[in-house]
Amino acid sequence: MKAIVYDRYGSTDVLELKEVEKPKPKDDEVLIKVYAASINDWDIGLLQGASLLNRLLSGILKPKVKILGSDIAGKIVALGKNAKQFHLGDEVYGDLSGRWGGFAQYVCARENALILKPLGMTYVEAASIPQAAVLAIQGLIDKGQIQQGQKLLINGAGGGVGTFAIQIAKTYGVKEITGVDSSDKFDMMHEVGFDHVIDYTKEDFTNNGQCYDLILDAMTNRSTFNYLRALSPDGIYVTVGGSMSKLLQAFLIGPIISIFSKKKIRIVALISNKHLAYMNDLFEAGKIKPVIDETYNLEAVPQALKYFEAGHHKGKVVITIENS
Repeated sequence: MKAIVYDRYGSTDVLELKEVEKPKPKDDEVLIKVYAASINDWDIGLLQGASLLNRLLSGILKPKVKILGSDIAGKIVALGKNAKQFHLGDEVYGDLSGRWGGFAQYVCARENALILKPLGMTYVEAASIPQAAVLAIQGLIDKGQIQQGQKLLINGAGGGVGTFAIQIAKTYGVKEITGVDSSDKFDMMHEVGFDHVIDYTKEDFTNNGQCYDLILDAMTNRSTFNYLRALSPDGIYVTVGGSMSKLLQAFLIGPIISIFSKKKIRIVALISNKHLAYMNDLFEAGKIKPVIDETYNLEAVPQALKYFEAGHHKGKVVITIENS
């Protein structure tokens, strides 16, 4: 099969399109013919080996995981002998974080990492959902305790997490939703439902006098104390990822803040695939539509990763994979 492979950490220049052996499912796995896979921050981090966490996950000196890509959608073409949940031909999608391998024509996965794809959902739409949408749900609902009538701000609003979060928040009757990102994404952000937009290059939302009941942060690029300034007296700040140093600060300061005020600081530790059934329900009810910026073929994964890393993408960047 064809796959995008790397054997050393570095830039996208270390990625190569190669013919490699098609994987065989273990007893508790299925083999999936991949039709689409989307890009996430993890792919950039693992490619570069830029942090200790990335190295611990993939290998200290060189990557043990040779094929990136966690969010996939495709069709089941083989079953391990103990795989009972799905059937041959089932169209599925899911997040393979920790195993990866999605930037290839075939990948193996455990059944608990997958869910059936609704008939009306395309493979491209399905591949865009798993990680970004689940982070949005766990940030807004599980940690943020979103409620009707609140004022919500989403930092990093024009990416995958933000574009799912705005649509999910609308189903809760949130009073007012503000999105923070670059101005080139404003037209799209208005289309998906943001009431107000802020260009982060021109205005610091933590210093403009506005306060919010809930802040969902997909960037975590400011001091925790700055975010606290923008919270209402009993507001909740939730981060779903970003700078490791800022995340550590939030982790250390959060318990102290809760002692002296009603404000809360919470960090999402992703539970992969937890809410995919809920996403299927929202999609089939017409309440969620994935925002897809660009699609690239398998050979163009290096260019797609460069585009994603630059941060100008609107919604999700998806790889489409031909399987002849």
